[in-house]
This record gives sequence, C-alpha cells and structure tokens, in this order.
Amino acid sequence: MKNILFYSLSILLLSSCGKINDIPVDNPNDVAVNWTAAADSSSQSLANGFWNSGGSYFNYNNSGNTDFHYWPQAHGLDVLVDAYSRTGNAVYKNEIDQWFSGVKIKNGNTFYNNFYDDMEWNALAMLRAYNATKDEKFKTAALDVWSNIQTGWNSTMNGGIAWKKDQLYYKNTPANAPACILAARLYKQFNGASDLEWSKKIYAWMKEHLFEAGTGFVYDGINRENNGAKDNWKFTYNQGTFLGAALELYNITGEKVYLNDAIKAADYALNSNVNSNDRILQSEGSGDGGLFKGIFVRYFTQLILCPGLEDGTRNRYVRFMEHNAKTLWNEGTNKTGVLFGPYWKTKPNAQTGLTEQLSGCMLMESMALLKEKSVIK
Repeated sequence: MKNILFYSLSILLLSSCGKINDIPVDNPNDVAVNWTAAADSSSQSLANGFWNSGGSYFNYNNSGNTDFHYWPQAHGLDVLVDAYSRTGNAVYKNEIDQWFSGVKIKNGNTFYNNFYDDMEWNALAMLRAYNATKDEKFKTAALDVWSNIQTGWNSTMNGGIAWKKDQLYYKNTPANAPACILAARLYKQFNGASDLEWSKKIYAWMKEHLFEAGTGFVYDGINRENNGAKDNWKFTYNQGTFLGAALELYNITGEKVYLNDAIKAADYALNSNVNSNDRILQSEGSGDGGLFKGIFVRYFTQLILCPGLEDGTRNRYVRFMEHNAKTLWNEGTNKTGVLFGPYWKTKPNAQTGLTEQLSGCMLMESMALLKEKSVIK
C-alpha cells in the first residue's frame, strides 16, 4: 500500500467531534431495502465490471484501466468469498480460483511483497478463500506468506512488525493489526500455540504504542522519520483493524479487556471518523483511501455479531450501519451500473475506482450478513 503521506490533509479535517447517537431522525433515505438483492447486484457489478478475465485479477477501475495494484486484490477476493459463501454462485467460485494464479503472476509469480501489510491482507483473504472452497492451495499459500510476515518483527521501537522490508524501523497499525488477526485466526483453525503467542505479542505492542486507551484512537504509525514520533492521522481502517484484532483475542480468551478495547476503537470511529452533519463515514478519497471504510465495516460487522456485546451497544451499532447503508443505497449509488464512490451520499458517474467499489460492496455484503443472522429485519 502506498505511503499515507500521499493523502490530502483536507481529508483529515472531515472528522467530527459529534456524538455517537446523533443519527438523523428525519432521514429521507430511511426506507426499507432488500439487502440480499442489494448485495447481489453490488457484488455482481464488481465481478462483471472490474474483473480482468484475461489476466485473472481486478482492474484499477471499471473504465479500461488495467493497472494492477496488489493490496486491493485481497479485498476483491474477500468480496468474492462473501458473495460465494452467501450464494454458492459458480461465477464467484470460478473467479476465486482464477484469482490465485492471476494475482500471483501479476505480483512477480509470488505472493511475497516488499510491503508486509499487503502480504497480510492477501494472507487473510486466502485463508477465507480456503475456508469457503476447501482448496488446499489457498491454505498453503496463506501459511507460507505468514511465515514471511514474521520476518518483519524487530526490536526497533521495542518490537512491532515493520511496514515494509526496506524501512524496517517504521512500524504502523496497517502492518500489525492484520497480522494479529491472521495469527489469531490461524490459531483458532489449526491450534498452533505459537500463532496465539504471536497474536498476543503483536496486540500488546500495538496497545502500548499505537492505542490511546482514554479515547479509543488508534495511531497510524510510529517512527516513520526514525525519530520515535507518532503519526496521528485519523483513518477508519486503523480503527477497524485494531478492533478486529481485539475481537479475535476476545473470542479466543474470553477476556473482557479485549472486548472493551474493541468497543473503544469502534466508538471513536463513530464519533470522529464521520461527517458531523449527516453521520456518514467520511470520504477518505479514492486510490488507497477508497478502501478504508470498507475495511472498517468488515470488522465492525464482526463486532456487531459478537455474542458478548451488550444489546444496547449492538443496537446503537446496527442503527449506525443501517443509516450509512441506506444512505449509500438510496442516495449514493449509481443504479445504472450499481457503482459506488468515495462519499456514500454522492453518486459517482459511469466511472469509479476499484477501491471505492470494494468498500460499497463490503457494506452491502455486511448488511446481507446481518440480515441472514437476523440482527436486522
């Protein structure tokens, strides 16, 4: 993933200090939506409009730009897995299978990468693909990539996994939270004690260095300039992956401290990563930033589904999700092509980027999952 410095500082100014329960009462978009149908059309749009059938990977946009970017491919695979798990549709299964060879070839005939976070996203997605398809190649590749990811841990800043292999002193949330999630999931599935040790070790380091316990804010990184300073950019995916890591360890250990951390991180996002006038998750631009909200939504959804969550908190979270999803579907979706843009209240034109599309798809698939689990009506 590209350096966060590429993002405009104006994005950071979109956050709000409004209150979490400030969901507008008179929302004209608060009408019933068939979430299964919305997820169907959204994921079909991704599979049909962004898939490069010749190269077996996802294009950069839906208008002929065939540039290959490695880390969004993981989230494309995640949406294919979402859709396939929900529908059993062979179209998604075929693209999942083709993804494996196509993405590997485009990445230099390997799943290794200079960026540790990019490898983590892909390992997480491949583990999910294995669980959905039972195809051993995904499991083998995920375990292999996990072994390589572990080489990113070093003693600079007292631990943590580096962001990339040629900048080992820089540690950030994107390189540590997904690794923590991956290690926890590998432990739950394959019972390797060292994986649980890794997950706990990574989490403890993040909590000490990148988590503000009083507010729930998750710093983006530390020591980027090799001076020990923290980057305090407010990005939704940092909140999402940190809460996802906390939730994985809560599910394994039952220790309430992890769940409390997850709730703090979630509440910070709902309070500070939204536009104050409409309570919609902020636009974080296109390119890499287009994916941030979708990643938050993926892990936030798992928090909503957590049995240990109190009903009042769950209901508040569900209202927030419904408000964002209904606004996107009823106001921010180009229904001609079922396309999404970076701000969920504004329709894109006929062209949109892969990352923005993926975030919208993840929101729709999350709503369909909540519907399936009877969390929403």
